[in-house]
This record gives sequence, structure tokens and C-alpha cells, in this order.
Amino acid sequence: MFAIQIRQESFNEMLGSVRDQPFEESCGLLAGRDGVITRIFEAKNAASDPARNYEIAPQELFRLMREIRAAKLELLGIYHSHPNGKNEPSARDIELAYYPDTAYFIISPLPGAARPVRAFSIRDGRATELGIQVI
Repeated sequence: MFAIQIRQESFNEMLGSVRDQPFEESCGLLAGRDGVITRIFEAKNAASDPARNYEIAPQELFRLMREIRAAKLELLGIYHSHPNGKNEPSARDIELAYYPDTAYFIISPLPGAARPVRAFSIRDGRATELGIQVI
């Protein structure tokens, strides 16, 4: 299983962000260098039903991508939470996975979740779980 690397501070920040909004899908971008995620860029969930879906508004997505480039980082992942279900890709997540070269992190905000953070490669309509190496 291929593993994606993420710094401990970024992992904790991402998990904390999701747990701060346990009833809505939180979302954001993950960036870094040399295949290691070093920063999260939180985004506002612009979906019409944020308890069931997530969407980053195009204007905010463009702004965040500019911030990533200005910091001389590259987009390595996208994260969102599943407050009401399993943290695995839904059919909608797979359908809307427009960045096949990034890792999709899906997080459960539930305190008792056995594996609260999971990552997937989503390409050509198929999701494959990735290992997560926290460094």
C-alpha cells in the first residue's frame, strides 16, 4: 500500500479543525513539498447542505491555490469530514474527485472512531486506500 506523508503538526491541525465542527463537513487543501504535507489550508464549506456534502467555492479555491503557489508549495491533498457516516469515499466523493494526483483525506469527527483519518487515491472512478505516515 502506497503511503502519503504528513507532518504531525499538520495532521493535528486538520483533525482539530474537523472536530471543531462535528456536525458539518469540514474541508480544505493540503500542501507541501517533496511529497510531504506540511500545511493545511482550511476552506469554508459552500455546499447547500453542509451536513451531508462539501464544496469549496471556486473563488476560494482559486485564492487558496494562489496562496499555495506563493508559498512555493504544491497541492498534495484535499480533506473533508464525514460527520454522519463512515470515513470512506461516497459515490459523490468519487464522482467529484477532479484531482487524480492528490490524496483525498476523509476524517471522522466521532471521538470513538477506530481510524479517524483515512486517505485515498481516487482515479478513473475507483478509490484505493493509501497508508498515512505521520512524521
